[in-house]
Amino acid sequence: EVQLVESGGGLVQAGGSLRLSCGAPGFTSDTYYDYPVGWFRQAPGKEREKVSCIISSSLQTYYAESVKGRFTTAFDNAKNSVYLQMNNLKPEDAAVYYCAPYCGDANGWGAWGQGTQVTVSS
Repeated sequence: EVQLVESGGGLVQAGGSLRLSCGAPGFTSDTYYDYPVGWFRQAPGKEREKVSCIISSSLQTYYAESVKGRFTTAFDNAKNSVYLQMNNLKPEDAAVYYCAPYCGDANGWGAWGQGTQVTVSS
């Protein structure tokens, strides 16, 4: 299974923004045509949940209801990566964020990376 690497997490005040990035050595913009890319998150004591998904071939996107209108995922062709732009962050968005070349249910993927921590202070 392909494992992607996440970066860009940090501490931000409620209402602030962060941009997460997801990629892998050797991945190019063409590589993403073979994979959808999903962002997932897991907060302490909670199950991992899907946040967003983007499908390269159609540029279709999916967002969880809880993040619609605040988060945006897209390809960054210049950096051969996929980003998750998170605006108007809320304390409940705090979690470890993961990306994967997969957009199904979180329980169906087993090759998670280390993730990147997002902390939102109120």
